[in-house]
Amino acid sequence: MSNDSDAVDRLFDQSPPTLGVTEVAERLGVSTKSVYSWLREGLIPGYKIGTTWFVIRDELKDTLRKGANAHASGSTAPVVLIRPGATQGD
Repeated sequence: MSNDSDAVDRLFDQSPPTLGVTEVAERLGVSTKSVYSWLREGLIPGYKIGTTWFVIRDELKDTLRKGANAHASGSTAPVVLIRPGATQGD
């Protein structure tokens, strides 16, 4: 497992299998507005039932891993920097 994978796993440690927009925003350190935008644009995987979005934790982790270096190639995918050893709120 690479360092990126380890960092992504730590980021979502103890998270439930499905996450709401608020939980995703808190984990990634962004606003809920950003998460809603990414969901609508299809940049992160999610499912909408009625007016409620939810995200499958492992699908989001896979997306983050795949997009780890995508920004350098001109992608508009969200970029999340994860410091090894960082805890939520650092």
